[in-house]
Amino acid sequence: MNNKTFTPVFNQLSLLIAALLGTPVFAQQTPDKEIEQITVTAQKRVQSIQDVPASISAYNGDFLESMGVGELDMLSEITPGLVIQEQSPNNPGFVIRGITSDSGSAQAAPRVSIYYNGADISRSRGSYFEMFDIERIEVVKGPQATLFGTAASVGALSVITNKPEEDFSSSITLGLGNFAAKQAKGYVTGGNETLQGRFAFSYRQRDGFIENKAGDADSQNPNGTHQEDMHGIERTAFRASLRFTPNESITADLTLTHEENDDTGTSFKNGIYAPTGGDTSPYTFVEMSGSPYSAEVLGSDKLGVKRETDDINLTVNWDLSENLMFTSITATRSFDSLEIFDGDGTQAWFLEFAEDAEGDQFSQEFRLLHTSDKLTTIAGISYFTEDGNQGVPFSTEESIYLNCLSALGTGLPCINGDGSVNILTPALTVGAASELPYSALFSNFGESDTFSVFADFTYSVSDNLELTAGLRYVTEDKTSGYSAVSPDSVILTNVGAPGPLLPVVDTNGEKFEASDTFNDWLPRFNILYNLNKNTNLYATISKGRRSEVLDVSSQAGENGAIADVTLVPAEIIWNYETGVKGQALDRSITYSASIFYQDYSDFQVTQQDDAGNFFTANAGSATNIGVETELRALLGDYFDVFANFAYIDAEIDDDSDNGDLAGNRFRLQPEVTVSTGISYNQPLTDNLSLTGSLVYSCRSDIFFEPANAPISGLDISEDAISLVNARVGIANETNSWSVSLFVSNLFDKEYLVDAGNTGGSFGNPTFVAGPPRFVGIEFNMAFGD
Repeated sequence: MNNKTFTPVFNQLSLLIAALLGTPVFAQQTPDKEIEQITVTAQKRVQSIQDVPASISAYNGDFLESMGVGELDMLSEITPGLVIQEQSPNNPGFVIRGITSDSGSAQAAPRVSIYYNGADISRSRGSYFEMFDIERIEVVKGPQATLFGTAASVGALSVITNKPEEDFSSSITLGLGNFAAKQAKGYVTGGNETLQGRFAFSYRQRDGFIENKAGDADSQNPNGTHQEDMHGIERTAFRASLRFTPNESITADLTLTHEENDDTGTSFKNGIYAPTGGDTSPYTFVEMSGSPYSAEVLGSDKLGVKRETDDINLTVNWDLSENLMFTSITATRSFDSLEIFDGDGTQAWFLEFAEDAEGDQFSQEFRLLHTSDKLTTIAGISYFTEDGNQGVPFSTEESIYLNCLSALGTGLPCINGDGSVNILTPALTVGAASELPYSALFSNFGESDTFSVFADFTYSVSDNLELTAGLRYVTEDKTSGYSAVSPDSVILTNVGAPGPLLPVVDTNGEKFEASDTFNDWLPRFNILYNLNKNTNLYATISKGRRSEVLDVSSQAGENGAIADVTLVPAEIIWNYETGVKGQALDRSITYSASIFYQDYSDFQVTQQDDAGNFFTANAGSATNIGVETELRALLGDYFDVFANFAYIDAEIDDDSDNGDLAGNRFRLQPEVTVSTGISYNQPLTDNLSLTGSLVYSCRSDIFFEPANAPISGLDISEDAISLVNARVGIANETNSWSVSLFVSNLFDKEYLVDAGNTGGSFGNPTFVAGPPRFVGIEFNMAFGD
């Protein structure tokens, strides 16, 4: 683990700010431009971000491009109160104000709403997407269930893609970088008054940055073949859009998106046992599981992630009159992903896992927006149905398993000092077990049908005072299922302990199910006060809810396995927040600040059982208090600066009723996050401009597991970390081309993305390294009338 403290973070930040502000150009410029007015749709209507009584961070596509934000998880570096963890595209984690939404179980509901062109795509394994041809991103913090739905129990991330345009234009971007990185992305759009089209695409490929030594030629394996290095990516995406405008009152947008991921897999590095010739550092090479003569894992010739998503969205806006608008959003989304990973991160055939997940969803929302001099009304109904399943194959060589599982205490080390793997004496290996690994399959299933009706009223009491009250009623029909195929262990039977190798009751493939219906009322109340034309004050109270979890597994009955059903109560959150939003110096400065208090009951946490399966548990009550601030300023004609700060104190209440987790901090949430950045575009000649950006982000220490405790003596946390990204380039305004050099993680900091993981449940915690320094060059060419 790295020995980092938070003090150097602030020292580095101070030096960077001093250097930037000391640049002579700042003293020579006077602001004669204004920051563009950002409009958002967080309240299901177009508003200035300053007029929304909620904490919102919003960015348009130009700002994201200028700051070099090209991947979803990079939003964390510029957004206070948001953390996005990407182990792989199959396993993203979204954290808003300390609450993590990353469960892959088909039985559990997400906490953070991810919206793609107005439709909910929050299911964890289907929520990742490539960032290309983006119009706007909005991050709304605090419960948004009244207008967004039940998944927005702590907030929502909404992404709106660029729409077709009548005038012809196109753009192509090509890039190269270290680790053999290649990139191509672009778009073309055009049409007439009635029908416009747009096609956008993105392709990214990069070799892995963690060397995989499995299969390398040595004295035991002279014909070995080097395997692909870990954390390599190959991601392809395209989006086709049509806009139909038969008259001035109707606009219909049809968007089809397809994405494919073919990544080399995540390096889960064991913190106890080193690979042959290596060490236990997460940042050096990792041995892949299996014998020295084979790189096969669970029947596949390599580790990795194969994933496909398809998304269809039809949005219709119809102005029924000057004051009344009807909106319909119809959307489907499906994902199919297979991730094969080495759960123990050693050269031993110990914990070989995969995750085979599928999901299909359909949603339909109808709503009306009515405006008058005093009253704005939003009312609607929505329907959401989802069907998903998650299969978890498991494989191990039984005698290796007995050595490596420290709880069984065979007295032999799992891995010898020379890197060889210990196997129990042949007397314990019977028949086929000496050649074929033990294998099992655990599957969970989830079906959900959700219907809701909502209404939201905003009344202007005066020119300065605006009151809002909203309410959503939601009813959910849920079905959860479970099956297990876990045959008896030959070795355990031989030593007089018959039964499955893992503490799971075999259902012989039979699917156990349980169903139930749940409902709730979700209100919100807002006050917006215009202190003056430049400053707004607001206060809000809102209720959030993460749905009940029907956790279905198996237990032993008199005549075999029977269903074991646990109902985890709905997680309820009440959010109390007040803040200020404003602008100054003719909109050359914009700012916002908020303070919030959140009270949780029946706080849900994701944990792992002894078989490596994730499940949802009730941790009792929890409290979260925090402060968030954002500042953006134009310094002269050429420089655009931002600075953000968030302090979040989120923990499970230190109450004896909350069990072993009482007093623990929320996982993945730092107490303090800070980011600042600058972009510039300064003319050099009549045709050429110097462009660039610098983004600095830092966060305090975090815990990766709810227990906040070491596993097998290893610390499952990360100290403070700071990162710097930069880019510099030349742009030709006349010929519409630009060339940029870019670097992420400029100082090549070593840090962790995750720790503990599946191996931690078996006493072998593993560690996932964050990306090293990436450098590259991009060329962009734009065409148009």
